[in-house]
Amino acid sequence: MSMTWQPMQPADLDAVMAIAAVVHVGFYERRDVFAERLALYPQGCWIARVEGGAGQAVGYAFMHPALLGQPPALDSFLEALDPQANCLYLHDVALLPAARSAGLGRALMQQLSMLMEKDGLAHAALVAVHGSAPYWRSRGFEVLADAPPALHAKLRSYDEHALYMIKPA
Repeated sequence: MSMTWQPMQPADLDAVMAIAAVVHVGFYERRDVFAERLALYPQGCWIARVEGGAGQAVGYAFMHPALLGQPPALDSFLEALDPQANCLYLHDVALLPAARSAGLGRALMQQLSMLMEKDGLAHAALVAVHGSAPYWRSRGFEVLADAPPALHAKLRSYDEHALYMIKPA
């Protein structure tokens, strides 16, 4: 079964919420938070679908420009993109179990790299949850060394094990 990333549309938000309920138990974000990300930076919002047939949604990803070391708190609005943004923040990625090992992670990293280059951003960043840091390390991300106390406080909005990770362009 072949799967691919496609640009997200507002009509995909129901699928996003259904996937989030399965993949991100304990990390709830309101639909309006996802809708805002889609409205602010649609080129960074992707839906993964099974190719052919009904095109069932099996995953999603939200990325947007941000300031390095300053991720948004979980379930918070941005209101606007920061004009001083210097990194591409991978806000959320979720794949249903059936979609894992289908090459979607590799393809998403290509999308991330293309957006970083297009927007002139020197780093990518994310918050690793669910013990996902080893996966992100395999994709070139490392935990930000000497993170400021304010970042540690913000990470607690995710959970006590959340890690802020960065990757150079």
